[in-house]
Amino acid sequence: MANFFQFGEDHPDYSVRVLNEREVRGAAGIMFFFAMIAFMTAWFKGDFTPTKLIIVAFFIDFFMRVLINPRFAPVLIVARWMVNNQTAEYVGAPQKRFAWTIGLGLATLMMYLVVMNDVRGPVNMIICMICLVLLFFESAFGICIGCKLYNLFNKEKAQLCPGNVCVVKKSEPIQMVTWAQALISVGYVALLLFLSPILFATTSQPRNTDRATQTPPTSAIEEERCRVPEFAKKIGHEEKWKLHNGC
Repeated sequence: MANFFQFGEDHPDYSVRVLNEREVRGAAGIMFFFAMIAFMTAWFKGDFTPTKLIIVAFFIDFFMRVLINPRFAPVLIVARWMVNNQTAEYVGAPQKRFAWTIGLGLATLMMYLVVMNDVRGPVNMIICMICLVLLFFESAFGICIGCKLYNLFNKEKAQLCPGNVCVVKKSEPIQMVTWAQALISVGYVALLLFLSPILFATTSQPRNTDRATQTPPTSAIEEERCRVPEFAKKIGHEEKWKLHNGC
């Protein structure tokens, strides 16, 4: 029973319990993929049904990871199967538990707001964006932001970090970014930002005819609920605000 409720695996070569970083990053990638689909569906269509499903899935998975055992978390199981022919990369479990506790907290908050109370608005989108950023950095770069926060709240610093970032070391020449490379990257982003409004202006936009056929709110309460706040008007976000709030 003690092994059932256990966080991390014991390894004879390490003083702390460990997890397989390849498995962890794979799970983050899986979550990011489906979370992005749900986010885009809510953003462009105002349909929060996929979002609710993803929130429930996240809550169950993080609950299993943090409070029971990562070995039994469904997404981690799928990720373990996907990378089982790769050499394991061991990382410290304590900092991962701290990071995943943050994830469980966010999932619990979203369960209360979105799933149980059907709350819509900027708060949901902000929390979703935070989750997407955390998952993206974990899956794309192996950077666990929650693990970095771990060092701020714990006297014992994190051990066995991905890429040995816990150990102070000098970067190899192949890891260095030159000024020329930095300028190329900045120029690349600037070019895309410059082209964005031009391409948008030359692309025919679909006409939203559904909005005109909808029955306007009749009750005073519903009318007040659908009153567009000033901040949304100032940034030209009136239609998106109505869409996200079901107005």
